[in-house]
This record gives sequence, C-alpha cells and structure tokens, in this order.
Amino acid sequence: MPHSVLFPRIEPYRHGMLAVDDLHTLYWEECGNPDGEPVLFLHGGPGGGISPTHRRFFDPAHYRIMLFDQRGAGQSTPLGEYRQNTTQLLVADIERLRHMLGITSWLVFGGSWGSTLALAYGQAHPQACTGFILRGIFLCTPAEIDWFMNGMGWFFPEVHARFAAQVPEDERSDLLHAYEKRLFSEDPTVYMPAARSWSRYEGSCLFLEPDTQTIDDFTSDTVSLGIGRLEAHYFLHQGFFSEDQLVRAVGRIRHLPAVIVQGRYDVVCPPATAHRLKAAWPEAKLQMIANAGHAVMEPGTAAALVAATEQFKTHRQFN
Repeated sequence: MPHSVLFPRIEPYRHGMLAVDDLHTLYWEECGNPDGEPVLFLHGGPGGGISPTHRRFFDPAHYRIMLFDQRGAGQSTPLGEYRQNTTQLLVADIERLRHMLGITSWLVFGGSWGSTLALAYGQAHPQACTGFILRGIFLCTPAEIDWFMNGMGWFFPEVHARFAAQVPEDERSDLLHAYEKRLFSEDPTVYMPAARSWSRYEGSCLFLEPDTQTIDDFTSDTVSLGIGRLEAHYFLHQGFFSEDQLVRAVGRIRHLPAVIVQGRYDVVCPPATAHRLKAAWPEAKLQMIANAGHAVMEPGTAAALVAATEQFKTHRQFN
C-alpha cells in the first residue's frame, strides 16, 4: 500500500487564516519540527487544496513543514473564487507567508499544478529556495491545455465522451469555452453540475489503475468547485504566463538542486513535458516511474517522493 511508505500521521502544531487582500483569506498550517529545515508543500489543481496525507511526505523530526490552501481552494475563502486569482498573486502570497513565518529560505515541493507554481515561484524568488522536488510536470502551455481538454480522450474515450456530453453538441468543438459559460454562471444549478463533471473527468484519469474513492472525492462539492472553476480560469489565461515562460526562465534556478518525479503513464500531464524541463535543466534529476500514472499516491511515485525528501536532508547535489 502506498501509505506504508509515508511517515506517520501528524497534526499541525500551528495553523491559521491569513487575509491577503479584500477578497481572499488563506488557510495555512505548520507541522513537524518547529526548529527544523523549512519545506513548502504546493498542492495541485489549481484549486485542489491540501489534505492530511500531504504532511506525510516529510520526516517530521527533521522538517518544519508548511502547507497552505491557495486562493479559492480547500479551506481558503471564498471557495472557488477566481477573481483576484492569478499566478503572480499566488507567488506573492507565498512570499507573504514566508515573511510572516520568519523563514529565510525553504525547500519547495509541488506536484502537477504545484510543480507549475513551484517553478514560477522559484524563478521569481530564487534566493528564497534551497531546492525543488517536482512531480507530474505541467508548464501550462497551450499544447498541454489542449491535451487536457481533448487529448486525454485518446486514452480515456468513455470518460472524455461523458465530459463532452455535459454540454450541447454544437458546443463540443470548444469544450473549454463551453464549460466557461457554465462554470462562471452565478446560478449554482448551472455551475455545480459543470464543476462536478470537470472534476470527475480529471479524477477518472489520474491513476494507472482506476481508484473509485478518488473519483468520489473529486466529485464532492468542495473539491469540484475549486478544481472546476480554477482550472478553467487558469487554462483560459494560459496560466498568466508569457509564451513558454517556465522553460525560458529556468536559468534563474539551474544552480539549485532538483528532483523531478514523473509517471511513465501519466495521461493528465504526459512525460514529454518533464522531458522538456529536464532538457532545459540538465542538472535536475529526472526519475521516470515505470508503473505509475499521474496520482501522487501511486506506490512508485509516493516512494520516490519520500526518497527525495530524505535525500534533501543532507543537501546532496543531484548531478
């Protein structure tokens, strides 16, 4: 079982709510060793939120573990709020948290959209980072967004057909904008079914072998509203990045150690993207997990991530 490779369950020793502007308030928590090496966990989505399992990738005796729900996600308020929600604002939120906590620099750990945000944050504030552990690389390029909206149907045709069937047939040639009309409606009888459909679509494609509990979790109102609205919002704005920004600016962080963990059969964020990042960042260590899809809790992926956090305890370089 993948949970057996993780560290034991822990509870936060401190948590709170941080108002970052007149609209958004972020939930944050700290776990592990208050005097330990700081590490920041960045969740996926956008809009996915954190869970107690995410605390368990880090040795609580060694690490001061910082987790938070990004704008519009999880326990942050308002849930699913896409206004005043951009990558640049998320990066500023991370810096605000770092200063609030009195942290000089930290190891940055992020998967899927969390890898996107980790790269954006690191490139904006390289002096605040000691290294990176990245999983399921997503660079938010137009090709990757098109793959998510359409290409996943090559591997999950019945799942994609169900996703497309939620909008009228004459709108199915442009699913992103068809869902935009519904997800950003002010009527919950319109936006909630669209959010559940979007989130079910993603949740159904995460694992190499289907996981019905995850699909059920993804269709809960809390998870689906955050994921459905915010993923569509960020896709519509191509992550608020300039063209291929995260690859072009990788030189700002190439001096820092990094581990990339990628599922060989990741349909949500295909391995070609991790390969592109590795080509631009040859010093990074890329681990291709032979028997994994996209999900963080597939056994090989979870084990590789724990191994990476253990290696970083010695600040070993990964050349």
